[in-house]
Amino acid sequence: MTCLECSKKLDYLEHRESMDLLGVELCENHQTRMVKLIEMKNTPTEAIQLYYGLKEAGVSAMLEWWDGNKSVDIAISRVKLNIEIDAEYSMLTHEQAINDLERTMHSFKNGFTTIRIPHVLIKHYLKETVQNILGIMEGLRANIKVI
Repeated sequence: MTCLECSKKLDYLEHRESMDLLGVELCENHQTRMVKLIEMKNTPTEAIQLYYGLKEAGVSAMLEWWDGNKSVDIAISRVKLNIEIDAEYSMLTHEQAINDLERTMHSFKNGFTTIRIPHVLIKHYLKETVQNILGIMEGLRANIKVI
């Protein structure tokens, strides 16, 4: 039981609190940082879980990256991939859908591909989600080399 950010050894209570609060193993210092991020940016806990899942897979990602127009839940700049976590997926209105489409268009115009992932997918299938994102990254890398 070590912190996924700094590798500090966690005691049982620190581990349990982190898992209950965020679903990932973080020391008290990094838990506090993530809680502040959630409060400031309304970051879904699933975005934090996916970020650390990608980090464990060796992916250099950025959490709550500002792209010039909006804050992106997770960005992987090497392959120009933005990942948005849909926390309210079942409650999507047509206004939200058109706003999402416009945001995706702006990202695409800047050379970024945006994918949207329902939060329940990360909650129940984190490892499979990470593997699929790795496959998407591989495809994007191949396309970047072609261009």
